[in-house]
Amino acid sequence: MRGVVLALTLLLAQVASAQEVSQSPRPPANPRLAVVAPDPAAPPAAAAEAAIAAAPVEATAAPEGALASSLRPAPRPRALAERIAALKATSNAPGLDLSAQEPQDEVDLAAIPPPSKKEERRKRREKASMKGAVCGVPAIKGEEIARITSKVRGCGVEDPVMVTSVSGVRLSQPATVDCSIAKALNSWVDEVAQPAFDGRLVELQIAAHYICRSRNNVRGAKVSEHGKGRAVDISAFILSNGKVLTVARDYNRLLRRIYKAGCNYFMTTLGPGSDGYHEDHFHFDTSARKGGRYCR
Repeated sequence: MRGVVLALTLLLAQVASAQEVSQSPRPPANPRLAVVAPDPAAPPAAAAEAAIAAAPVEATAAPEGALASSLRPAPRPRALAERIAALKATSNAPGLDLSAQEPQDEVDLAAIPPPSKKEERRKRREKASMKGAVCGVPAIKGEEIARITSKVRGCGVEDPVMVTSVSGVRLSQPATVDCSIAKALNSWVDEVAQPAFDGRLVELQIAAHYICRSRNNVRGAKVSEHGKGRAVDISAFILSNGKVLTVARDYNRLLRRIYKAGCNYFMTTLGPGSDGYHEDHFHFDTSARKGGRYCR
């Protein structure tokens, strides 16, 4: 009885060992590399074919156009090699050596100065609505009017406008002028008068604009620039707190300074002390003087 049990135990151990071998993770052997013994019963031709099939595969050059089984890269085609060599030769030509070019300097944003107050004011004017604007400038408000003619030779305005405000400062009465004086007045108010009053200027007192008359109302004199729509007279400045500064009474240091600065914007500036006719107002015009600006 013990012998039978011992035999069964050995038999089960052999079966378990066979199963463990069959479940081994080792990859199966390559059948092409296995040595196959010729079948003695097979005909000679079949035996030779079997020997050839069982022989190790030698690396041979793949025919042209065939897909190579090797992992090594295929030789570069001759045409491609010649093209790459030509490109290298061209890149080395004078003037095409990109490696010799210096890189462009980066823009240092911190070094760019902030816009000045003048530039900020200009940008605000550009963004202003064109509704009610004349002369193509948003800050000049008013309306275009019909051409002004006159029986008096020299008087009249070809393209007049009726201006009601410049650079946000209203006029005491609509001024009939041409665009040359309107633009000059707008720039002078924006860049000189308004900053001088710390932004508190709200109104200009207009003493005269278009009127067909002689210079200084002198009989026989030439036609005034007022008769051509190229002049405007200012007699007072009204501030936001209600204060009124008149040229006749308050021609102080401040008014002298803004009057003198007008010479950079107008062709003619006349005021107190100039000729006796402008003691109570500033006369600004854009006459086409041959001798240049006339500032007194």
